[in-house]
Amino acid sequence: MIRVVLPAHLKTLAHVTGEVRLEVSGPVTQLAVLDALEERYPMLLGTIRDRHTRRRRPFVRFYACEQDLSNDPPETPLPAEVTTGAEPFIVLGAMAGG
Repeated sequence: MIRVVLPAHLKTLAHVTGEVRLEVSGPVTQLAVLDALEERYPMLLGTIRDRHTRRRRPFVRFYACEQDLSNDPPETPLPAEVTTGAEPFIVLGAMAGG
C-alpha cells in the first residue's frame, strides 16, 4: 500500500482527509503513483500534472524520504521505504514570491 500526502486544497477537491492509500501494480514510480491517484480521484486530473503532456505542473513538487524527487524522470523507481508504506510520497504545492 502506497501512502500519498496531498496539499490541503487537493484533499478538499478529492474529498479526503489525512493520507491517501493506493494500491499500485508493477514498479512503484512517480508515474504509476500519479496514474493510480488520478484513476481513483478523477477530479484531480490536471491539477498535479498536465492532462495532455502528463508533465508535472509548475509549483508542484514531489518528495519522499526527505528528498526532492520533482526533477527525477517519472519512470524512476521510488525509494523502497515508499514502496513498503514506511514513508509517504508527498505532493507539495511550492510557494513563490517575495
